[in-house]
Amino acid sequence: MSRRLTVKDALNLWRGTLVASVRRDAPDLTARQLAILLTVYLEPGPHTVRGLSWALDVAKPAIVRALDRLGRLELIRRRRDDRDRRNVLIQRTVAGSVWLADFSELIAAHMPGVEGETLRVPADQ
Repeated sequence: MSRRLTVKDALNLWRGTLVASVRRDAPDLTARQLAILLTVYLEPGPHTVRGLSWALDVAKPAIVRALDRLGRLELIRRRRDDRDRRNVLIQRTVAGSVWLADFSELIAAHMPGVEGETLRVPADQ
């Protein structure tokens, strides 16, 4: 039987996850960086700066700055599109998959009634 989260429950879930996230030995991401990372990993690709800008309704320069940081952290990588060299494709990495799997476990740890089931996020090969 499922139950709906109250607003307070949802906010406490998010707060608990964020507090645990900043306490761990892993990079802190901004909300924009996290939104981009989740979009790249959870939405079907291919992903481009233009596409991410449109999907998140964020200006392209802001997307580029966030991708620069995510790239330095090796959570994503950029590759020129072989079919259209003007496009840069945003790709998943193993490190990004591991980061998101760990983050998803933080979320699950703060959800009432959820045991520590391992969640897997696919990386591009």
